[in-house]
Formats: sequence, C-alpha cells, structure tokens
Amino acid sequence: MKKSVLVGATCLLSAMTSGIVSAEEDKVKLYTLDCGRIEMLDLDLFADNGAFKGRKNSAADACYLIRHPKGDLLWDTGLPEALHEQKGGVTNGPFHLERPKTLKGQLADIGVKPEDIEYVSVSHSHFDHAANLNDYAASTWIVHEKEYELMFSDASRANAQSFAAYDKLENSQKVMFDTPHDVFGDGTVEIIPMVGHTPGHSVLKLELANTGTVLLTGDLYHLQESRELKTVPRFNTNADDTRMSIEAFEKLAQKTNARVVIQHVVKDFEAMPQIPAYLD
Repeated sequence: MKKSVLVGATCLLSAMTSGIVSAEEDKVKLYTLDCGRIEMLDLDLFADNGAFKGRKNSAADACYLIRHPKGDLLWDTGLPEALHEQKGGVTNGPFHLERPKTLKGQLADIGVKPEDIEYVSVSHSHFDHAANLNDYAASTWIVHEKEYELMFSDASRANAQSFAAYDKLENSQKVMFDTPHDVFGDGTVEIIPMVGHTPGHSVLKLELANTGTVLLTGDLYHLQESRELKTVPRFNTNADDTRMSIEAFEKLAQKTNARVVIQHVVKDFEAMPQIPAYLD
C-alpha cells in the first residue's frame, strides 16, 4: 500500500515537473545583450530642426536574442566585435565607440553558439546595428527588400570596410519582406517596416506571455526626447517617410499598450533583465 502511494506520488511529481519544464520551453523569451557604448559627440545630427544643437549624449547599443519554441531570432548585431580589443575605444567622426563585451561571449553565457541561431535580422544596416552579420551567415537572414538593395548597391560595395561586415550574406539563405513579417507564424514575433531612417528600416514587435506587447524601436528614435519631440535625424534617408513611420508606430504602441524600448537609451537598456535573466 505504501509502495503504491509512493509510486503514485512519484508519478504525480514527475508529471508536475514535466509540466513546468514544458511551460518554460513554450515561453517566448527576450534576452538583452550589450553590443556597445556610443558617445554621440555632436547631437545636432539627430534633429533636423536644431533641437539638440550644442549637445552630446551617452548611448547604449543593444542587441536582442528572442528564443521561441520554433527557434531563435537574433535582432541586431551591434558594433564591431574587434572594438572589444581596443582599450578605451575609438573615435570615429562624431562618435566615440566602445565594446565592453562581445556578442559571441554573451551568447555563450546562455549556452548559444552562432550556428545554433535559426534567424538573424537587423533593424537597418548602419554600422552600429549590423557590424557582425557575417558571423551569422549560417542563419536564415530576414531582410527588408529595400534594405537589401541598399546593402548590395554599388555605393555600399565601394565602402570596403563596411561591406566586409556582411558580404557573406549575399548568398545566404534569406527571407525578404516589404510588409509586416510574422517570423514564427503565430503572431508572437513580428518584424514591421517603419522606413525613413533607411529605405528598409524596421522595428520588432513581440507578444510576451507575462509582459504583453514589447516594441523594439531600432533607430526610429535615438533618445527619449526624440520620441517626445518627434525629431528626424539630419542623415535619415527620407524625412517624410520617417514622420509617417513615427505616426504609425505611436498608433501601434497606443493600440497595444506596448512597452517601448528605445534601443539606444541607456535607461531603457538598464531597465531590461540582464543575462542570464530574460523578459517573458
């Protein structure tokens, strides 16, 4: 009798534990990765109306790993990994750049190798978001059609240093889009075009079980003030497209009651769980 009770209890505990493990595996998890630090030495570049003239800003450079039951998506790859070896960082034009940690090292901390990642996508092709794309050439690349055209244009090919960061992806397996793309087919991870900063600039929308909707902004905004003032950087591809994207983004954020994460805002970066912790 006692043996039967013990066996029954063991089976029940096993079933409960299995259920917990299954529930954990079924979660969509958002890991925040430190992909560099940027000192913006001339903030006037980030507002075509002069709103930030004479100012500087300290910015984060965040990347994200989204773990879904059907696979992993790496969103943005950050500043060049080689900066990690440059003590004190480097100054490049209006930016001072540092890379305290490597992306590969942080992924290793949570047991992930580059070749394990099924999908890679970047909000856009600027050097602080796409510098290490070649490291993930084995992944399926999800890319906006217009951003692909920009990245493999004659002008981009002529910039040998920048082009060498992603040239292997030209012949990689890829998914191209120009309308919202549902990565896993269940509405939990969606890449949404918000063009203007570059021709194919996009944001990432996540539906998390506990947190709800999360929106990762790419470079639609660079500062919290950018969002409040609806500023447009002087170097954007198309100012009018940017303003339309801002309007569409804010409607989406309001409709979904989203947590908005501005990827370059240090406060937003520090408010996210740090690995190995994650948002779910």
